[in-house]
Amino acid sequence: MQKDFHHATTYVLARLAGFDHPEADIIAYASQYVDDATNSGVIRFTDGSMYEHISSAHKTFDYKNFDELANHQAWLPFHFLPGNNEANAGQNPLDTFMDKIVCKPDSPIARDMVAACINSKNSPHALQRLGITLHVYSDTWSHQGFAGVNHKNNDISKLNDEDNPGNYLAARLKDFFGDAFDDVASKLVGDTLPLGHGAALSYPDRPYLKWSYKDHHKNKVVRDNAAIFLQAAEKMVMAMQRFRLRNANADVPGLQATDKARIEALFRNIKHEEENARHQAWLERISTGYFNFPPVNLTYIAKGPGSWKHKALGTIRVANDKSQKFELKPDFLTSHWKLFHDALQVHRFYVIHELLPRYGICAA
Repeated sequence: MQKDFHHATTYVLARLAGFDHPEADIIAYASQYVDDATNSGVIRFTDGSMYEHISSAHKTFDYKNFDELANHQAWLPFHFLPGNNEANAGQNPLDTFMDKIVCKPDSPIARDMVAACINSKNSPHALQRLGITLHVYSDTWSHQGFAGVNHKNNDISKLNDEDNPGNYLAARLKDFFGDAFDDVASKLVGDTLPLGHGAALSYPDRPYLKWSYKDHHKNKVVRDNAAIFLQAAEKMVMAMQRFRLRNANADVPGLQATDKARIEALFRNIKHEEENARHQAWLERISTGYFNFPPVNLTYIAKGPGSWKHKALGTIRVANDKSQKFELKPDFLTSHWKLFHDALQVHRFYVIHELLPRYGICAA
């Protein structure tokens, strides 16, 4: 999923779940920032203080995407949560590591992750962690069938837009990749983009697409993204309603029928290929009162002036300068940027060292 869902749709769902604007704004920003927090390292302050932060994503063609340890540390806990073949803990001890780490929608692992987030609702970074958790949770739908490591299991073929067979994207990719793109098989060579759904391009992330492919077993898979995204939205609202009730097992209503219809209409009818255009279309609906809450002029600034990082550190740099020292602001410790990175570290430690081992999955 991309910015239109992780930020705008998540904000809408948070409001529909009962959060007020400031709370929903934090949740939605944190959800999208998982894709934009590409820097890591130690922040040094002029008074000698230090703060270490981690990254939750890499740039699309960052060399780290092909580093095995980086895959475990970023893609597994934040984007391709292992699905354990949809089995409960201890039920599939003979499955291989690769069997276990393929992403599955709303798996027992994913539900345990959500419950742990709800149970940490009293922490200072509770809303930031909720946004992070919702990002990972929603990606279990869009990333289903793929794994967050470099492996032949991610190698697919005959990628096809069901509404526009042989659409112009294939021709553009042929021009860009040359012989690395097999126009007949409609696939990228597995050795080129074996990570996650790299070979499927952005097809899993665009809400309006109906598409198909053949998996590495040569079985045809057909996906209706709007229907899949709507399933994710329903479960996300329920998770947020339970968070508000402080009860991971509460019986909650989920999305109302009218809200569900409005959201599905946007998924199906906003058909811009570029994510920023789709994101802007959602923001326009939010600003005009399309949904069942008052109009809001919602914005999202990942980096630079007005961003969480800028407000916390006063920097507008996109990348970190390891030699730079910052003035420690009085409110740094309670800033959204710092609380987000606290939550990132808590989430990753929990997933890697507590949650996955209960399912027999060992990741770095």
